[in-house]
Amino acid sequence: MSEALKIAIIGDYNFTFNAHHATNLSLDHSSEFLEVELNYYWIKISEALKHKEGYFNQYDGIWVAPGPIENPFYLNGIFKKISNKNIPVLITGEGFKIFLEHLITQNQLLSQQEKLISENLISGSSFERITIEPRSKTFHQLYENFNNVELSSSRYSLYPQLVEQLELGLVDIEAVNQFEDPEIISLRKSDFFVSCAFCPQISSTRDIPHPIIYTFLKMCNKTKKSNLD
Repeated sequence: MSEALKIAIIGDYNFTFNAHHATNLSLDHSSEFLEVELNYYWIKISEALKHKEGYFNQYDGIWVAPGPIENPFYLNGIFKKISNKNIPVLITGEGFKIFLEHLITQNQLLSQQEKLISENLISGSSFERITIEPRSKTFHQLYENFNNVELSSSRYSLYPQLVEQLELGLVDIEAVNQFEDPEIISLRKSDFFVSCAFCPQISSTRDIPHPIIYTFLKMCNKTKKSNLD
């Protein structure tokens, strides 16, 4: 029997947060669907920042969970640690904006513009229905047999020239929402480094696991096997 996949979930876990509870359940749904053994470990954001870069090499995948995120600066530091690793990464929720801000800073994009990304356009802790409109072949296939209406507590509008600069060589816009703003992006230099502004875990069920999450686990399993060869 193969060794279980080991996933790090970076976030300040709170069992009263629906998105956190759904994160655990969605991993269980996908591991059962794929018939792979899985262990996952929540790591507080402040603790994850303290670990040396090599610490994350023990994991087969990293999931940056939704917030609330008290100190975005800490999460920005974590993105510096994990962006160049050959480990599948999934970001859901508020981390979407912080990751974009990390890319802007690291690559000095459009520094003359004061406001490149809006504040959260969803007020409070409520969830809003987001219609996912895939742009890439991969995500068209993922949503072919899955409802493209997702739930989100975070939605952002991006300055059009920022999107253009990002697409020049850094990321692929995998899907937009009904407002034509990016909802799913992927880091072009990585096999799987996907960031979603919404929370796919909330739409996952035991009968129909979310395709983004089981694809994340598939890539984790593939990376683990290739590292063992």
